[in-house]
Amino acid sequence: MHPETEASFAELSTTVRVFRRPIAATRRGARLARLLSIQRLAEWGVPRGSDASDAAALIVAELAANAVVHGRVPGRAFELGLLLRPGVLRIEVTDTRADKRPALASTPPPDAESGRGLLLVAALADRWGVEEGASPRKTVWGEVGVG
Repeated sequence: MHPETEASFAELSTTVRVFRRPIAATRRGARLARLLSIQRLAEWGVPRGSDASDAAALIVAELAANAVVHGRVPGRAFELGLLLRPGVLRIEVTDTRADKRPALASTPPPDAESGRGLLLVAALADRWGVEEGASPRKTVWGEVGVG
């Protein structure tokens, strides 16, 4: 057997946990996304109150709030995705406004009431980004180390 083949078989045997759920694009839905994330991570062995759980909860809260405020299309939900593989949790929030791509802006003025969400995501996530999906969708994601 070739070394490349052995590596690919080893990668296939890696445990990956996946959670996906559509959630109403409302403020209440954004809160639900955060609570569901904390619960699912606890079920997967990432304890509540751990650094990884707390970082994930804040990232989900910010990305879900952005989906509700900036990515909302009336009557359409956003989707929360959690993918846990050894050492890494990937958080994905998909909405139906691909035309509104988020970008990390400079720090807003001290008296601004918004504009800090992606700064928080960038500070908490090991990596983050935006992917365009099938039109008209986009996914904003962040990755956090676990374990």
